Amino acid sequence: MITQTLIYYLSQHPSIVTFRWSHIQSWGSTWSFLLTSIAFYLTFCALVHLFLQIFIKRGRTVPLGPIPAAYSLFMALISAVIFSGILLSTAAEIQETRWFWRRSKTPFQWLLCFPLGTRPSGRVFFWSYMYYLSRYLHMFRTFFTILRLRKLVSFQLVNNSILTFMSFLWLEFSQSFQVLAILIATLVYSIIYGYRFWTAVGLPSACFPFVLNCQIVLLGCNVACHVGVLSLHFMKGGCNGIGAWWFNSVLNGAILFLFLNFYVKMYLGRRKEVISEALEEPEMMKVKDK
Repeated sequence: MITQTLIYYLSQHPSIVTFRWSHIQSWGSTWSFLLTSIAFYLTFCALVHLFLQIFIKRGRTVPLGPIPAAYSLFMALISAVIFSGILLSTAAEIQETRWFWRRSKTPFQWLLCFPLGTRPSGRVFFWSYMYYLSRYLHMFRTFFTILRLRKLVSFQLVNNSILTFMSFLWLEFSQSFQVLAILIATLVYSIIYGYRFWTAVGLPSACFPFVLNCQIVLLGCNVACHVGVLSLHFMKGGCNGIGAWWFNSVLNGAILFLFLNFYVKMYLGRRKEVISEALEEPEMMKVKDK
């Protein structure tokens, strides 16, 4: 009974089945809203950081209490709901539309490559729209970083802006690959935010950079899926929204470059600290012997 109720509300509800991406009916669906929101996000983050630099002494942080933990739990639940919804909706969509494309594609190929002429309507695009809206919720974590660490992390700003822009392109151009991308992303996000909630309430953390490794897995899956889309585009007679996909690939490449740059700097920085500590230890031992 509970399972059937969940299936109904996640994939069979009329508002999900009859969804249609529209600049008039869908909130936040215009180019002006997208660009204004991203510009406001970047500007407001810069102003908050500047305000802290001017009016609050260095070394002091803004206490946030249980807000980060509650936010992490909320985002983990939101990501889990979107993952479950698009998973069930994808299964239902494949079952109902397979007659149209089954001679040319397998279900997995359909996940990577929508048939030409696909319009942004129906179940999977409803959850794609929910994922697009959730990208604005992801932006709030930047303010926690600014308030707690007193840092304006450029990678975080650019990454959130690009991912929000890409999720808008998925809907605007009915872009191929988005279903699989959302499934992977929401699964990883639910794990990451669940882990952040776990550590925020005082439970033990992993003995390795857990979040960083999850992000590496996510980027690796995205690269592999992009290769699959390109292969199917030339082998199966074209994928819908391929023009937006090329632009999307450039943005993904920018994220990958920024992430690797951030990762290398952090890894080398930690390695230098370990080496310097190892070199300082014998000197300290000599001083003690004297």
